[in-house]
Amino acid sequence: MKIPVKKQWFKGALIAGLLAVSNVTAFAADASKPSELNNSLAIVLLIVIVGLLLVIGMLAYVVVTAGELYVERLKEKQKEEASTALKVLGMIALCMISGSVFAADVPAADATKEVVITTIGGLSKTTFYSLITVLALELVVLFTLLFQLKTFLAKDKPVLEVEEVEAKAPWWITTWNKMNSFKPEAEVTDTGHNYDGIKELDNNLPKWWLYGFYACIVFAFVYIYRFHVSHSGPSSLQEFQTEMAKADIEKEEYLKSSASKVDENTVTLLTDASALAEGKKLFGASCSPCHGAEGQGVVGPNLTDDYWLHKGGIKDVFKTIKYGVQEKGMKAWKNDFSPIQLAQIASYIKSLQGTKPAGAKEPQGDLFTEDQKSTTDTTKTAEQKLVVK
Repeated sequence: MKIPVKKQWFKGALIAGLLAVSNVTAFAADASKPSELNNSLAIVLLIVIVGLLLVIGMLAYVVVTAGELYVERLKEKQKEEASTALKVLGMIALCMISGSVFAADVPAADATKEVVITTIGGLSKTTFYSLITVLALELVVLFTLLFQLKTFLAKDKPVLEVEEVEAKAPWWITTWNKMNSFKPEAEVTDTGHNYDGIKELDNNLPKWWLYGFYACIVFAFVYIYRFHVSHSGPSSLQEFQTEMAKADIEKEEYLKSSASKVDENTVTLLTDASALAEGKKLFGASCSPCHGAEGQGVVGPNLTDDYWLHKGGIKDVFKTIKYGVQEKGMKAWKNDFSPIQLAQIASYIKSLQGTKPAGAKEPQGDLFTEDQKSTTDTTKTAEQKLVVK
């Protein structure tokens, strides 16, 4: 049911107007007595009050009309808006009623005395402040109605409708799905086989898998024709031989560059004729005075038998030549020969074993064989591993 808001506003405005008229009549009730309404300031204030009251009435009518439109949009707030308007008019009515105090009888002598002693623009303080209060209340009501009118006439903010757009899959996912021939779940064919909740689907093989399989078949035919029919490519044996030859060349280059790095831990027995010849030359120039030209032994021990004072392995002989044996009068040759020259001398001495030259000196030291050396090295290696562990 629609509330008759206009009728209520008309009633309120009519009451306010009657009250205002009654106040003016009250001011002029006793013409025989001096009245403050004859004062020019009072007349101006009353005119302003009545003018503002008319403006408030017209503005209230506009606010009510706008309120009806607003209530149509917000029906649930209709009663609250109507009651608020009535409260505003009630406040105006109460303010206008207070003006009736201006009609009270005051003795002429006392009134004259008050005007002379305590007046503001020819009006008593009570009258002046009452009129100013009514004027201020009217201004408050006027601004309140203007604010309410602005609220009613304000346009609702448009509601932006967000259109739901389906998210587009990235291009690489779309491409992958096409390559695998994936079907929507509704189009997937089930074979009917179920293994612990795992379904077997009757899908086509992915295209990339099929193309890869076909490529492997083509590659197999090409490989067989090239390596086993036309022999245009090297076989596995030929590739092995080529790699071994390349490794030998690299090994020689490495040995040449690392010859100066040979020591008693890395030296190996040299068997090539050029190395032994160089070793024989160096031995004859530096070692023959003590060991004889053929190693038969002079001051030093015999180097052609199997007995050795400081072991007879290639590494042991290299170490003895390099560092010498000071307590037996043999000097260290590490400052006279390079590491490769020491290796050549040691290899030459090892080649003298079993030659039995004439005038050979009796054996000295302990019997040494290569098997003993291997056994000793193996034991030493095992001990080192045990210590590491």
